[in-house]
Amino acid sequence: MFPNMSRASSFAGVILAAGESSRMGRDKALLAWPPASERSASEGTFLSSAIRSLSAATDFVVIVAGNNEASLAPVVYANGAFIVVNPDPSRGQFSSLQVGLREVLNRGRDAAIITLVDRPPAAMATVQTLREAFEAAEQKIWAVVPEYAQKHGHPYVAGREMIERFLREPTSGNARDVEHRCLDHIQYLPLSDPFVALNINTPEDYAALLAQP
Repeated sequence: MFPNMSRASSFAGVILAAGESSRMGRDKALLAWPPASERSASEGTFLSSAIRSLSAATDFVVIVAGNNEASLAPVVYANGAFIVVNPDPSRGQFSSLQVGLREVLNRGRDAAIITLVDRPPAAMATVQTLREAFEAAEQKIWAVVPEYAQKHGHPYVAGREMIERFLREPTSGNARDVEHRCLDHIQYLPLSDPFVALNINTPEDYAALLAQP
């Protein structure tokens, strides 16, 4: 028997941002964040804030865009990230995940910290905690998923084994089905960051978020 390989220490960030944002009526990636204050307007967006959230814990960040590539590219490049395009985002979010993960492997990384752009990003400390939990986990753990108020969320960490499981699925598959088949290889990590389980889908959701103290 070969001894267990050491846990990968080379991470990429992946942000899925190819959605149409149909219920919001405008691209959620470009919604202002953090909120403006009485003293200053917001200079960031969900996308730029998500890039910063992942950057400290990863070697680089890849954004998966779709038909919105032209509008996202200036934000991506201004924040030192990379962009790849899902050629057919109508296939669904799982196809974007596969596009992003192939880029991670092509760039020589063995683990990814994956999140969605349609929400305020988790705190940098949260991202670092997830990475450290993955690095400290037993070899049988292929992914670490955050949990808040008994809800699973993003970002989550996927190691090489989980990445390969995602890439073996048909494009029409979904991450949740893969997760359910691999429960013995996933660590769920309770955290105090409410943003890991928050979804922003409509103008009303966004207005409620901005109204929080």
